[in-house]
Amino acid sequence: MLHIRGNTIFLRALEPEDLEFIYQIENNVDLWEVSNTVTPYSRFLIRQYLENAHLDIYEVKQLRLVICDIDTEETLGLIDLFEFDPKNNRAGVGIVIQHPKDRGKGAGSQALELVINYGKEVLGLHQLFANISVDNHASVQLFIKNGFKLIGVKKDWEKVGNVYKDEALYQLLF
Repeated sequence: MLHIRGNTIFLRALEPEDLEFIYQIENNVDLWEVSNTVTPYSRFLIRQYLENAHLDIYEVKQLRLVICDIDTEETLGLIDLFEFDPKNNRAGVGIVIQHPKDRGKGAGSQALELVINYGKEVLGLHQLFANISVDNHASVQLFIKNGFKLIGVKKDWEKVGNVYKDEALYQLLF
């Protein structure tokens, strides 16, 4: 089982027992803007997803890891590698910490640092990228703190309600 340890958190592979946790995150309308979700997910669909979570990143082009507290093993959030491109050695990265009470305490930064090292050392990536709404200041600061650079802004990229928002593209080259 994949287990990557930091100082206060660890990252682990998805387990069948994560169904309710993922269900809550995927169906939290407050998080839909960052995940580009527009419809709820059923437990049935999430169960099917979990049944295939063991597939190799080279096969499915993505990897989702659970962020857990190192002392309590409480699930805090998820961090994803997506659009994995082994030919060009790159992947996108996204992160969500489920509860506002757990944000801003370093778990996201530590998880991102661990995934950066995993991508570089294990997957042999040359770069990671992140798409972040320009008004998501906490995420912008998280990625900048971890070495990502702003390389462009996509104007009116995401429609949220009746408003179009700009999305920034950040990149980290190794």
